Amino acid sequence: MEGASFGAGRAGGAIDPVDFLKQPQTILRVTTWIFSIVVFGSIVNECYVNKDSQNPELLCIFNENESACSYGIAVGIIAFFGCIFFFVVDLYFQQISSVKDRKRAVLLDLGFSGFLSFLWFVAFCFLANQWQRTTMSKGVSQGADAARAAITFSFFSIIVWVALAVKALQRYRLGTDMSLFATDQFATDPNAAYPGYPTGSGIESTETYQSPPFTETLDANPKGYQVPAY
Repeated sequence: MEGASFGAGRAGGAIDPVDFLKQPQTILRVTTWIFSIVVFGSIVNECYVNKDSQNPELLCIFNENESACSYGIAVGIIAFFGCIFFFVVDLYFQQISSVKDRKRAVLLDLGFSGFLSFLWFVAFCFLANQWQRTTMSKGVSQGADAARAAITFSFFSIIVWVALAVKALQRYRLGTDMSLFATDQFATDPNAAYPGYPTGSGIESTETYQSPPFTETLDANPKGYQVPAY
């Protein structure tokens, strides 16, 4: 069982950078990494505006609700570092020789992807709701494009993270099926001998043999025959 499992090749195999970058899972991670930068970057740089020219205080563009901006930034940063972490895990996943460690990595990926999908869904609903309640002003109009970008890419992030969760679930099911196959086909003890053909004791029994046919007990002096005297 210390071989190919959970969607990766046998442990210790060489990693082809081109094939790795072409994997759907890698493309999805890079995509959601870019989306996270767009979301928290837009909020930090352009979603804090002045209410009017006489008030220098910067307020959150989403209905002046500081919680909306803070939540969007927090989810974006979590997604940013999470993508980097799991990108590194995917890069070295094939070097993991233990099936149990591979299983833990896949389950962690599945749980984190599902959790981020939920966080992005909440972020999209929260930001969209607060943006609808926002009163347009000169300051708000200046950061309107950034606010719309944050909402739009929050929605796209939901789709990408759900896709990552589905990919992790597929890898988990694939690894589980292969583990069951290996358990049924091979002995659990790696030192156990492979079952061969049954062999005898090496001692042949003479009881199984029968007397050869056409053998008779010869009488030295058969009846009716006399030895001539010379």
